[in-house]
Amino acid sequence: MQRGCRIGLLGGSFNPAHEGHRHISLLALKRLKLDQLWWLVSPQNPLKPAAGMAPLKARLAGARLVARHPRIKVTDLERQLGTGYTVDTLKRLRQRFPQHRFVWLMGADNLQQIDRWARWRQIFALVPVAVFDRPSYLYKALASKAARRFGHNRVRIWQADALAAKRPPAWCFIPARRHPASATELRARRARLMKEQKP
Repeated sequence: MQRGCRIGLLGGSFNPAHEGHRHISLLALKRLKLDQLWWLVSPQNPLKPAAGMAPLKARLAGARLVARHPRIKVTDLERQLGTGYTVDTLKRLRQRFPQHRFVWLMGADNLQQIDRWARWRQIFALVPVAVFDRPSYLYKALASKAARRFGHNRVRIWQADALAAKRPPAWCFIPARRHPASATELRARRARLMKEQKP
């Protein structure tokens, strides 16, 4: 990998990975002018129950099937780093790869509730953040505690391609065609199918 790459980080359980993750990733590569995008498949999200969580190995394999792009890298870096919180993962990645510029990617649903994350203000202080629109979350996200707290650090959409070079705190809201895929709905559909197949 070249020095000084612009790398987007998309964290999550990927339980399961789906086309919505890929849609956001392709959009980020284009709009943010990223060199690579890393999917950080979390061993266990502290805010989600362990019940119903597929094994990490299975989620990694599923994510690789969905990613299907030479610049999207599916990783278990959080397991390798031994980090359970996003803020700690970002600190370790910056230490390990000081030559690269990272951008944290998340959906509007996460901006709405990021104030529940451990040391969430430090996330904005560590790396620029790109927020992607999600169905029914636009207004809630832009009225959220985090959006208000960092309102004066918001980068306008026409400057999105320079976000990776911005000194944090800096964040941008990316309006785009919304993808309907949802991991929650996919799990529910899978559960219904399994129930229907039982004798």
